[in-house]
Amino acid sequence: MSLKQKITDDMKAAMRTGDTRQRDTIRLLQAAIKQREVDDRQELDDVAIVTVIEKMLKQRRDSIEQYEGAGRSDLAAAEKEEVNILSVYMPKGLADEEIETLVAEAISTVDAKGMQDMGKVMAILKSNIAGRADMAKVSAIVKAKISG
Repeated sequence: MSLKQKITDDMKAAMRTGDTRQRDTIRLLQAAIKQREVDDRQELDDVAIVTVIEKMLKQRRDSIEQYEGAGRSDLAAAEKEEVNILSVYMPKGLADEEIETLVAEAISTVDAKGMQDMGKVMAILKSNIAGRADMAKVSAIVKAKISG
């Protein structure tokens, strides 16, 4: 079953059970997917949908940080619920050891000699790791390995 179909099925289930938080969050996700499809003029595959979900998760995490900083725990709690709902659609994350191995393989593949090769290494990793690891963390690992 495609990710898009799973999202649609979960939407129907949320509507049947009356779970308004899940229903509304999935509607936002479906709207974001539809918007991207209209913008790109093509049907999104699972990888592109994961990218949309990653963006939504990042927005929610930023909001949580700002709400907690402003003392608005009620709004932060609502955003945390949305993060939990959206996280269900993300692929299983990679362990640190797996990330280290993939970084080492990418560095040897492009024969990276220094920081000027970081873009090449990240391009390979982005296609392999997208949605399964925090790319900022991966970038830091690549920098440490290439420059060290």
